[in-house]
Amino acid sequence: MQEASLVVVFISNGPGELATWVRPLAEKLHTKVFMRPVCSNSRISLRLVLVPCPNATGQEVNAAKKWGQFEKITPANQFWQLLISPRKYGFWPSKGVVVFLGGDQFWSVLLSARLGYKHLTYAEWVARWPQWNDKIAAMSPTVLERLPKRFKKRCTVVGDLMADLSNHAKKEAPLPKGKWVALLPGSKKTKLCIGVPFLLEVADRLHQLLPECEFLLPIAPTTNVNEIQRFMGPSNPIASQYNASINKIIQDQSLNIGSILITNAGTKIHLQENHPAHDSLSQCNLALTTVGANTAELGALGVPMIVIVPTQHINVMQAWDGFIGLIGRLPILRKFVGLFISLWRMRNRGFLAWPNISAGRIIVPEKVGKIKPKEIALESANWLQSPERLQGQKEDLQSLRGKPGAIEAMSIEVIKLIPTSLQNL
Repeated sequence: MQEASLVVVFISNGPGELATWVRPLAEKLHTKVFMRPVCSNSRISLRLVLVPCPNATGQEVNAAKKWGQFEKITPANQFWQLLISPRKYGFWPSKGVVVFLGGDQFWSVLLSARLGYKHLTYAEWVARWPQWNDKIAAMSPTVLERLPKRFKKRCTVVGDLMADLSNHAKKEAPLPKGKWVALLPGSKKTKLCIGVPFLLEVADRLHQLLPECEFLLPIAPTTNVNEIQRFMGPSNPIASQYNASINKIIQDQSLNIGSILITNAGTKIHLQENHPAHDSLSQCNLALTTVGANTAELGALGVPMIVIVPTQHINVMQAWDGFIGLIGRLPILRKFVGLFISLWRMRNRGFLAWPNISAGRIIVPEKVGKIKPKEIALESANWLQSPERLQGQKEDLQSLRGKPGAIEAMSIEVIKLIPTSLQNL
């Protein structure tokens, strides 16, 4: 097979960015431009390079491979070697485009400079290196306003990439009638070891209060059903602190979403194994979730939520972002430094959920502290029995969401950096 003449390289980091930015944009680009691997005889190759990130799980490569959108995927642990010696990781043509879609913007600056490729950054809040960007795709006019005057002409406001999620949730498989509650314990070990036992006890207690409740637990692409089961077993000491356990997991395709977990209390929890779960999530009345990109996802889908951070396990809550998150993982100091950082972050936290951060005020409740499943079950029942409150939160979330079309606009910005002579070959 003839080598590619041009490479489009997506730079990204964690599971949230992969699901909500990378995959939709890759799918859109493949409908507009002939690219490998979808079009095997194309002279353009679409590749994915993952970068170091404290929020990554290590399973991002496996998740992205399943989509069949990328000719080559470079894992995060090979990023530095790729910078030093790209040829060790395959053929890289002289022409290319690096597209930043998550992580630290400086990683894409380094890679585009090393390969000599054009550079496009999707900027949510600020474009940090405008002088080294050929183009900047901004989430909002605020990004454009913050740019120095001489760089404004490089910037185009494309909108919020997550705003298109609700359009992709077609509701082609309607959930049965009932009060559906989504359980999102997280995708990383530090969240799952707390979130799984905590939320399973919440489900048991909520089912006792409202027997008509149905439960949905989407399995993150970076984990699996066996891991969910393991986090309820003896290998997870936190599980023993909660009054919930798994009786069995049975295969059930009645909803075409996967298995059913049945607790010892008899509560049925549908495990959504196919990803993304936007179709099913968008039909839920309420979501109980940890902090992270999932709060932005739920907000984009307009799903009312309660965000839960049980600080009684703060010694294992090391899933912070950026430099302080890296310090908190140092093997020798992690126990003490990690605890100090977590306590400091809790006391100086500001807002944790993305809808609240975006609005600058409380849109969704954040339950932070030494909270117990019983408290969350009672609050959830109150919300579910107050349709007007749920509708009010839903409308607030919808008002924060930008207009659909950002994925389309972003794909156009990428295509502008591809020579026309290559686009239809």
